[in-house]
Amino acid sequence: MHCYESVVNYLSCGMLLAGLLNLIKHRKAQAAYGRHMKFTSPAIMVPARVAWFLQEMPALLLPLLLMHLSHQYSTMGRAILLKTFCLHYFHRTFVYSLLTRGQPFPVSVMALSGVFCLWNGFLQGHYLLHCAQFDEEWSAGYRYITGLLVFYTGMAINIHSDYILRNLRKPKETVYKIPAGGLFEYVSGANYFGELVEWFGYAIATWSLPALSVAVFSLCFIGPRAYYHHRFYEEHFKDYPRFRKALIPFIF
Repeated sequence: MHCYESVVNYLSCGMLLAGLLNLIKHRKAQAAYGRHMKFTSPAIMVPARVAWFLQEMPALLLPLLLMHLSHQYSTMGRAILLKTFCLHYFHRTFVYSLLTRGQPFPVSVMALSGVFCLWNGFLQGHYLLHCAQFDEEWSAGYRYITGLLVFYTGMAINIHSDYILRNLRKPKETVYKIPAGGLFEYVSGANYFGELVEWFGYAIATWSLPALSVAVFSLCFIGPRAYYHHRFYEEHFKDYPRFRKALIPFIF
């Protein structure tokens, strides 16, 4: 397949713009799901496990489909990057979605998330398969190796933090508790911090506009959410650790 460079650039810049708009929109209030849900108007709700499964699936299936259709499955370094991207969404689709104990989602939130995953899956898959110019030296270079190490470190932080959050409550229990252990000793959004580390590691390894765009979008989406989570804990728990930051240890 031909590399549609202009489409890749438009989609990447569009993702950067979408992240900025999300940051502006949610300066004073967060997206209405989870603990930030406000039942001010009727909404069609979807169970959390179903919602996570359906919304994350496109970002896994589309790159796999593109790989299947591609007749120039290229260098090992490029293949590892694409499989690394797919690994994140495999975990989100088939592991996280089955284990989560989250509250039901509004169907509108699920649909928007699904559109983003479809967008991201096509952008990263098409770029890596048909546009990226990687040679064998690239996969031995410091950026590639460092980026992958950062990515997998972030993934480990994210998975461990999700495990801590899941086990805070017993099945069917809805009360919120203070998370402790791991990076939760330093930040309120340790799971979010891990995901950001993942995407910035991916951006370093890929060294491309599409990868940078998803990292920046994630920061613009996760950053405000981590801040409001942090504020939620401070407002609801008088004994909440004062030294704990919202997202980045010792900084923010």
